[in-house]
Amino acid sequence: QVTLVESGGALVQVGDSLRLSCVVSGRTFNDDGMAWFRQTPEKEREFVASISWSGRTIYADSVIGRFTLSRDNAKKTLYLQLNNLKSEDTAVYYCAVRRTYALTWREAYDYNYWGQGTQVTVAS
Repeated sequence: QVTLVESGGALVQVGDSLRLSCVVSGRTFNDDGMAWFRQTPEKEREFVASISWSGRTIYADSVIGRFTLSRDNAKKTLYLQLNNLKSEDTAVYYCAVRRTYALTWREAYDYNYWGQGTQVTVAS
C-alpha cells in the first residue's frame, strides 16, 4: 500500500518561511517523479513544483525564486522550502507521485498517488 504523509503546514505571516515534508512509503521512491500541488476552496488543484528521479525541477511561475523543491531518496522524503510567503500562497498543499508513463509534469491527472494535504495559511 502506497502512502504519502505531508507535514509542516502552519499559520505564518507574510514574508515568513516554512518547510513542508512528504514521507512516502510502499514504493521504491528513487525512481519516482514527485510533485507538490496546492488547492483552495475557490480554485482547482494547482501545480506548484515537480522533481524527477534525477533531481531536475520545474516550478510554477508564481513560486520561482521563492520555493525550492528537493528530495532525500534515502529517507523517501520530499521537501518544499517556502520562502517570502505571500497571502496568495494560502492553500492546502499536497504531494503526489507521478504516473510511470505520464506525458507531462504540471497536470494533476499525471499523478496517481496523493497525500492528505497540509494547510498553509499566510496572514497579511
